[in-house]
Amino acid sequence: METLLAFLFVLSVLVFVHEYGHYWVAIRNGVKVEAFSIGFGPELFGWYDKKGTRWKISLLPLGGYVKMFGDMNPASAGQRDDLNEDERQHAFHHKGLRARAAIVFAGPAANFLFAIIVFIVLFAAVGQQRALPVVGETVDGSPAAAAGLLPQDQIEAVNGQSIDWFSELSDVIRANAGSQVALSILRDGQVVDIAVTPEPVTTGEGDSQQTFGRLGVTAGAFETQRDGIVDATGRAFSATYGLVAQTLSALGEMIAGERDSSELGGPIRIAQMSGEVAEGGLGPLLFFMAYLSISLGLINLMPVPVLDGGHLVFYAIEAIRGKPLGAKAQEYGFRLGAGLVFSLIIFATWNDLSQLGVWDFFKGLVG
Repeated sequence: METLLAFLFVLSVLVFVHEYGHYWVAIRNGVKVEAFSIGFGPELFGWYDKKGTRWKISLLPLGGYVKMFGDMNPASAGQRDDLNEDERQHAFHHKGLRARAAIVFAGPAANFLFAIIVFIVLFAAVGQQRALPVVGETVDGSPAAAAGLLPQDQIEAVNGQSIDWFSELSDVIRANAGSQVALSILRDGQVVDIAVTPEPVTTGEGDSQQTFGRLGVTAGAFETQRDGIVDATGRAFSATYGLVAQTLSALGEMIAGERDSSELGGPIRIAQMSGEVAEGGLGPLLFFMAYLSISLGLINLMPVPVLDGGHLVFYAIEAIRGKPLGAKAQEYGFRLGAGLVFSLIIFATWNDLSQLGVWDFFKGLVG
């Protein structure tokens, strides 16, 4: 039940943020919004606001939509042709190209903005926990254990260079696989010099094969670091850019066959991770939501009809041609896009069930 509640909370907030981006820009461009729904399918409950928009919660909480006046359906695939002149002034499809593009782009933009705001709050108010260069535990049989490193040893310098954080130690160790490294240790008030040779560890195959050094220690002390609002804002933009680049790189590697596509998760995995992260408290949950918000924004910008990115591609073509694509071309495009999105959902769900061992369970029953 806790996992389900965490999943519904995370998904509902992100869907609301995305759809509110569309809604906010649409209203400011004079478009009437008929419905704002969290979820799909039959309505569970809802209400009308002063502008005539029906705000509602629907049965299937796996997304949401904003239905604008003049649309044939919530995906804005097609338009009504029975509107009079007054009604056209408030219809989405009768707005200028720039207005329509801004309304469509506003959804993903809201997801990125949400992530940036969350990161600012995390860095400035909650703070970021960083590991100090203090030994927590040593792994039996590891280079650290063989060299005589002990719990609570404070590593002050590596190869003569002073360090302040555990991550600095990790960087040097990873870069010196099989090469001796000199550590200066503060133990019981005295400095002890220890030489250790990181164990080479190889991962991947072929061109993606990598070798790095492993010491075999865990961090034993942490410090919470809070930033000022200016530094927090800069770090928030950097973190968002880093996650965008990381996500696009991972997708590119999957498409090129350099990365296992089983890493692609769907609703079941998101639900599972939501429950696990929620157990760690508000900070980890907010970071997880920011990461998912960035992913949601990127997915919706993919140039696939039905998604926001597909609409933007149609608008780019319209800008070049001076007129929109024909109704038939758009219809076929939306059908193709819907098929691709549905196939992706099936594939991601298959991955989720495989990770949970569902297929192995059924194979065992058959066997």
